[in-house]
Amino acid sequence: MEDESVPTSTLEAVSRQNVRPFVIGVAGGTCSGKTTVTERLVELVGPDHLAVIKQDAYYIERHHQPIEERARANYDHPDAFDWDLMNHQLAELLSGRTVDVPVYDYPNHNRSTDVVSVSPTRVLVFEGILALYDEKLRENFDLKVFVDTDADVRLVRRLQRDVRDRGRTPDSIMAQYMTTVRPSHLQFIEPSKRYADVIFPEGGHNDRALDMLIARVRQAID
Repeated sequence: MEDESVPTSTLEAVSRQNVRPFVIGVAGGTCSGKTTVTERLVELVGPDHLAVIKQDAYYIERHHQPIEERARANYDHPDAFDWDLMNHQLAELLSGRTVDVPVYDYPNHNRSTDVVSVSPTRVLVFEGILALYDEKLRENFDLKVFVDTDADVRLVRRLQRDVRDRGRTPDSIMAQYMTTVRPSHLQFIEPSKRYADVIFPEGGHNDRALDMLIARVRQAID
């Protein structure tokens, strides 16, 4: 594939104009390939000109709950997220202000005390399973993407990821998938696909869909 990198001089010129960031919302089911799409965009634009915010950062605090209760919570339900903070910090970024985004502690099922400072950039990607669910959040997106991948593929990927990266057992992953992940996907995540401007069949490895997205981003920042 030909090198489609955006010239640095173009990005620097646009950045100096202090214009509103071009915001892309990337939604899709668990392990659908959202991160693959986002990483491709980072390669295109460059980390100095593109910021990524993951919706997982905005899981609500659960310090008051014992860890057993936290482990049983439904993290794929809209109620699991701090929508006020999410919308506030996105609004701050769009106004040109830097924000301190929370960091989530997956093994402990709770928000950590750490934060990551995120500054406004020419392109901002907001990625998460319910990125297209909330109307107020959607209104800030210039481009809405839904990454669509078969359920069996997503399940295998989740098993591999959660065992490798989040210290969980296959039995606990399957129990969570059947009791909360799958029902919430059907009730909340899958229906949000209707708000997408672009749907990625076959997940984040669909080169034709990626090329179309890249072309749209280049058009926006040139």
